[in-house]
Amino acid sequence: MGVALRLVGHLERWFALMGAEYAYMATDKSNEASVQLFTGRCGYSKFRTPSLLVHPVHAHRLRAPRRAAVLPLDARDAERLYRRRFGHVELFPADIGAVLGNRLSLGTFLAVVDDGFRWRGVEHFLASPPASWAVASLWDCGGVFRLEMRGASRLRRAAAAASRALDRAAKWMRVPSVPDFFRPFAGWFAYGLGGEGDEAALAAKALYVSFVNRARGRAAAVAVEVAALDPLRRRLPHWRSLSCAEDLWCMKRLGGGEPDADGWDWAKSAPGQSIFVDPRE
Repeated sequence: MGVALRLVGHLERWFALMGAEYAYMATDKSNEASVQLFTGRCGYSKFRTPSLLVHPVHAHRLRAPRRAAVLPLDARDAERLYRRRFGHVELFPADIGAVLGNRLSLGTFLAVVDDGFRWRGVEHFLASPPASWAVASLWDCGGVFRLEMRGASRLRRAAAAASRALDRAAKWMRVPSVPDFFRPFAGWFAYGLGGEGDEAALAAKALYVSFVNRARGRAAAVAVEVAALDPLRRRLPHWRSLSCAEDLWCMKRLGGGEPDADGWDWAKSAPGQSIFVDPRE
């Protein structure tokens, strides 16, 4: 009936009215109807293919890398660090201070792989950073919406419940238990993940493990979205059954689709190593 096509056209006109130069959408690459609508009929280009990695929260604590120390940053220090080190990253929000100060933002954390490291303030850190480090922030998606998995058989529900019971009773066994996804549950989202150094991926792992452990009793899963070329992704723990290895983002330039005076069109540009996923989206 063409309802989706008219809806997209209406949204694009509103985007342009609000001053947007580009429009973009995200979908699973297996959603052929959606991909065909946007790329085949609406003029969008396939833009980026990040990975959405998800790890469930257990009763036991995940083992954190011993060589990495994790410490919290206050919002002002976090904003300075993000602007100075990651202001050039694709999709970095100009109002990063508002993001970090949002009531749903649970804090920003720094992981350092350096036995002799001591925090002496953000300016000292920026002037003389450790050899390997990573930073990320946490967002409480459960403060806005809840998720629920439906259609699971009684056998699957019973097996998941049994795994949780065993995990609670014998945390030392570190049973990979399945949270109760079959009732409305909250999820947390890690955003602003970035780092530097040969062991930055290890520092990123330490951050993500600390997030999963911090979520115990407060959320059922923690997710992070990383660019396809991001070197930090290789050490991030996740469950393949819960993750999306290739999320598809499509983009197009509004206003007739004409490129800039120099011929550059963001929608058709080559991907970089990292992206900044705004948690408000």
